[in-house]
Amino acid sequence: MSTTIKSLNWRYAAKRMNGQQVPAEKLENILESIRLTATSNGLQPFTVLVIEDKETKEKLFKSAVKQPQVVEGSHLLVFAAWKKITPEQIDTYFDLVYEERGMERGALDQYANFLKEHFAKQSETEIFNWASKQAYIALGTALVSAAEEKVDSTPMEGFNPAEVDEVLGLAAKGLGASSLLALGYRDDHTDHLVNAKKVRRPKDKLFVKI
Repeated sequence: MSTTIKSLNWRYAAKRMNGQQVPAEKLENILESIRLTATSNGLQPFTVLVIEDKETKEKLFKSAVKQPQVVEGSHLLVFAAWKKITPEQIDTYFDLVYEERGMERGALDQYANFLKEHFAKQSETEIFNWASKQAYIALGTALVSAAEEKVDSTPMEGFNPAEVDEVLGLAAKGLGASSLLALGYRDDHTDHLVNAKKVRRPKDKLFVKI
């Protein structure tokens, strides 16, 4: 059994956390995995807010239907999807491609122009929904990375997006909260699921081989 499979068997969505801080190195590894995750066209159309401030977490606790992991965890990650994909954002991305790969500037203009035309036709809602899907890919990567670091994590959709956006001032930045991820360590004494057996559909029901 691979180490990744062992880590995924170990992880579960912790319902209570004990307040222990996640070491800086482990946190940085989780964040780096998010940075390296796959996204459509490589655009990474989201911003991740890394929240450790107690007062801010308490405000978000109320907006996240008072899920205790928000305040009991070490850090709360807010995956905030972009609401617009501007020509300037696309140019910034391709400038980075040229720099990192040592390519001649303008070599990918046809591709860049296609993306500009495509997103120009999309509504803000369509772009946000698409960007949120990309953020969910990053969320999944973070879950696996946290498990390999033996850091507990709890992904959350149960929150009031408008309230979270207001607390963090996301609207002014062209962002909207799409998901939350609490990071920390399980509380062995208060989490009723800490020793529960993992339940997943059997392989022959989940996979169809053609």
